[in-house]
Amino acid sequence: MESVVSIVFKVESEAYQALTELRRQPVSDQYIVSQAALVKKSGGRITVEDAFDTGVETNNDTVIGGLIGGLVGILGGPLGMLMTGSLGALTGSIIDAGDAEYNASLLEKVSEQFVDGEVAIIALAQETEPNALDGKLAAFQAAIVREDAAEVAEEVRRAEEIQAQMRKEARRKLREEKKADFKQKIADGQAKIQADFEELKKKFSRQN
Repeated sequence: MESVVSIVFKVESEAYQALTELRRQPVSDQYIVSQAALVKKSGGRITVEDAFDTGVETNNDTVIGGLIGGLVGILGGPLGMLMTGSLGALTGSIIDAGDAEYNASLLEKVSEQFVDGEVAIIALAQETEPNALDGKLAAFQAAIVREDAAEVAEEVRRAEEIQAQMRKEARRKLREEKKADFKQKIADGQAKIQADFEELKKKFSRQN
């Protein structure tokens, strides 16, 4: 099964050690780790601290190519920062709030479990049996979440659409505000010019 595996560590040094071990042995009889990123949450932002890509193709490579990069991009972007509650509530009509699949999404689970100051490894893995990677990570204090890679790929695609709509809406509002501000400045300029002419009228009236 091909999964996106999120491993949240309580001890930062253990996360780096685990990534080193996965980089050293990305392929075994029980699993293949194609891509992995070590990320840290600080000040509400998620940043990539280290990563590797083995270039090993999976059965769904055309579907999930670049998936970890896309997922981390969402988590570290504006949508990820907003995602402290339900993804369905945030996305409105784009993702149905009653859709159990997306209400229990990897994006939500990582956002809710991944607290400030913690580090995590997010990896794309193919396992010969469920939880095959757990043995490799048994020595570490870590919480592990798995989601089907194809489902995560679709979720990331939809989240990217949401972010694109957010950017589009933000640009529209900025343009409207700029236009309104421009109109207001024109009106203010017209009022000042008219006031100057009124002052001239009064000045010449007093002289005559």
